[in-house]
Amino acid sequence: MSGIPDHSRTPLKPYLITRQESGSVRLAVRDTRYNGQGYPVVTTTEIERDFETANAARAHAREHFGAQPGEFASK
Repeated sequence: MSGIPDHSRTPLKPYLITRQESGSVRLAVRDTRYNGQGYPVVTTTEIERDFETANAARAHAREHFGAQPGEFASK
C-alpha cells in the first residue's frame, strides 16, 4: 500500500432507496465530500416520508432534487 488515497473507487450513488419491514419505501439523499487526506466523508439525509413504491421514491427525487437515471442504489 502506498498510503496515497485511491480516488478511482466508484463513489456512492447519491440516492438510496430502502424497503421497510412494513412494505413502504424510504428515500435517502447522500452527499459525498473528501477530507484533506482524500478520504470520502458521506452525509446521509433520510427523507421523512414513506413511499408506496420505489418508482414513487425515484419520481420524488427527480422532482425535488433533479435526480437522473443511474444515480439510485437500493438496499
